[in-house]
Amino acid sequence: MSPMPLDVMNSGKTPDEAQKALDETVHLFLATAADMGTLKEILQDSGYEFTGGKWISPPWVSIERHSTLVGV
Repeated sequence: MSPMPLDVMNSGKTPDEAQKALDETVHLFLATAADMGTLKEILQDSGYEFTGGKWISPPWVSIERHSTLVGV
């Protein structure tokens, strides 16, 4: 299984709200990892590489969107 770049998610009532919520989630995830001293390990485990003084994300293979209906 290939690594996923930062496996986090969030949602919102509109696409803009969802994007803002996801941005906040990523920020808090990274800040918490840094505070705990695990950021380097998490980034390496997620396929990021530290090159030239900065972290480089792994290449994307594809992006897919799936949905389903669930009876309530």
